[in-house]
Amino acid sequence: MNTHRWRRIAHFYPLAAFLGGFAWDVLTIGQRIRPLDFWLLGGYLVGAALLILWLAHRAARAEVPPADPAAGWRGRLAELLDKAPYLLVQFFFGGVFSALFILCFKSSAYLNTWLMSAALGGLLVANEFIGARYGRRFTLTWALFALNAILLCNFALPHLMGSVDPLWFHLSTALGAGLTLGLRRLAPGRPGRVWPVWGIAGALLLAWNLGMIAPVPLVKRDLAVGHAFTRENGDYLLQVERAPAWQFWRRDAGTVHVEGGGRLYGVSGVFAPFGIVADLEHRWEVEENGGWRLVYRNRFTSTGGREHGFRAYSWVLDPIPGNWRFSVATQDGRTIGVLHFRVAAGAPDPDRLRERRF
Repeated sequence: MNTHRWRRIAHFYPLAAFLGGFAWDVLTIGQRIRPLDFWLLGGYLVGAALLILWLAHRAARAEVPPADPAAGWRGRLAELLDKAPYLLVQFFFGGVFSALFILCFKSSAYLNTWLMSAALGGLLVANEFIGARYGRRFTLTWALFALNAILLCNFALPHLMGSVDPLWFHLSTALGAGLTLGLRRLAPGRPGRVWPVWGIAGALLLAWNLGMIAPVPLVKRDLAVGHAFTRENGDYLLQVERAPAWQFWRRDAGTVHVEGGGRLYGVSGVFAPFGIVADLEHRWEVEENGGWRLVYRNRFTSTGGREHGFRAYSWVLDPIPGNWRFSVATQDGRTIGVLHFRVAAGAPDPDRLRERRF
């Protein structure tokens, strides 16, 4: 293999390390987040921190000259060993980041988490193309470490406190950023810049306060509206209308038929790790004059630990025809999931009804 091709392959080392960390977590971390999982993720973060300090020490003393791949397989092996600590850092970054989103990846409602992972993978590859100045690499390293530390604290602190109070999100964000700043102070020469750390923390806090981030670690597992709600042997049963065959991406129809004076039921499933207690609510809203009018709010308290999510149901009586939305949210206004649909007057077609079990 010639030198040019070898270097082209080497550019993809970080992406491979990131994907390796993600694949490992898919296999080892399940739907239920256990205390052992937090120890594992904490170990990832500690491992990344120690390697970053070692890389800073090595860069400050300029101990390792660049290897020459033209020197044969020994030169290529030396180059790989030279890169090994950095690749392990990327593996740990991929492991921490992906593990905290496993619940979201296993829920079809959170496509945006795939986009975030793709963006992080792009950053890891781009880090290799920066090339010339190592300080720039450390700037990106601090940003990635801060992102992982903040996300881990965002998930772990509410779990530890058994609450999804917004206070824990703010404190955990500050804690993750503080850990990054403290690590940089320990790094020899304090390489790179830390302004991205403030930017990441500020962006997450802004998104949270604008209601753009669901209250971690709560994850929407299911949301449906339909007819003839019943309970049987601990299961919730709901008659829903099938989506037309051409709408292959939908399980249920976007239009729900309700007779005059009839009830329309809604069922939600929200996953939370064991020990989490959250005050939640259902909201039924109808579109009027270009805005949404609240018709009914049903409040309840959920407990975590059930694999398919804590279930709750509510209903509205004689909903008027038009555009509606049914949502599950925290009682302080954080939306977890929302279902948009249209109500049409009339009885549903019996041939298009099917039973869903929750």
